[in-house]
Amino acid sequence: MSTDGSAPKASGPVPRKAPEPSGVDLARVALRAAKEAARARGDAAQQKRQARRGGGLRSGARADGRDPMALGSAINRLITERGWEAPAAVGGVMGRWPELVGEDVAKHCVPEKYDEDERVLTVRCDSTAWATNLRLLAPQIVARLNEDLGHGRVRRLLVHGPSGPARRFGPLRAPGSTGPGDTYG
Repeated sequence: MSTDGSAPKASGPVPRKAPEPSGVDLARVALRAAKEAARARGDAAQQKRQARRGGGLRSGARADGRDPMALGSAINRLITERGWEAPAAVGGVMGRWPELVGEDVAKHCVPEKYDEDERVLTVRCDSTAWATNLRLLAPQIVARLNEDLGHGRVRRLLVHGPSGPARRFGPLRAPGSTGPGDTYG
């Protein structure tokens, strides 16, 4: 510190001030600010118009996403948005089961469900003979289904035979009997 209490002055070059903006620079800055303000007003006006219209519930003269669409297109869009392509394809196969396996097999065997995670199609047959027959035909049926649905959609065919009536426990039950399961396979 110097004797008068002020800070010592640095010796050397004195820093220069930035030059004042010229008329062209000022015009650019003003133009940029005006554009941003206009964009903000435009967004606010558009939001206000949509609010007045009921939030975009009505359609105008030009086509847009709010216009009615055909039922098939709407369903396909819903299936794609929700990721239901595989279950929908398998559901279509269940509807065309007689075409895929033949009329004789379709009379006696019906698809019940499809497990998408395991990629297993469960089929119920009306007799144990048809269940055995379908188990023997399973590789050909799986190949035919994958040909129709896309490779790997069905990995396995799970075949169930007929189910017996519900087991009853009561006074008319024979000792040592396992119930109706004795006669159903």
